[in-house]
Amino acid sequence: MTRHIILRVLAKLLIPLIMLFALYVQFHGDYGPGGGFQAGVIFAAAIILYALVFGLDEARRVFRPRMLEILFSSGVLLYGGVGVVTMARGGRFLEYAVLLHDEHHGQELGILLVELGVGLTVTAVLVTIFFQFAGRRRA
Repeated sequence: MTRHIILRVLAKLLIPLIMLFALYVQFHGDYGPGGGFQAGVIFAAAIILYALVFGLDEARRVFRPRMLEILFSSGVLLYGGVGVVTMARGGRFLEYAVLLHDEHHGQELGILLVELGVGLTVTAVLVTIFFQFAGRRRA
């Protein structure tokens, strides 16, 4: 892809916009369509586009496999941690109302944190799967 200058320039312009849109979907998912899964897929698509345009080795240098492991572990821990905190505060697993003094604010915070955990996990898992398949050698 080193000879395709237009594609590389367009990718450099589009990838930040795609990531920004993923953040929009992530943080406005409770007000409209979207949420953690959709945002995770969009964010992963931006990383995959980066790998396709700039090369798999460059993408692995920027998005290290160890960092991806930490991301998807953090996402799962965040999701489960919200549930554990709700139980520790006297509620059922993922009963967000007990998180804060006001039931409505607790619901908002709980949904935001759980969806963030889902987004982190989906992004890291999809990129990891892509790296595994793209890095395979033909038999």
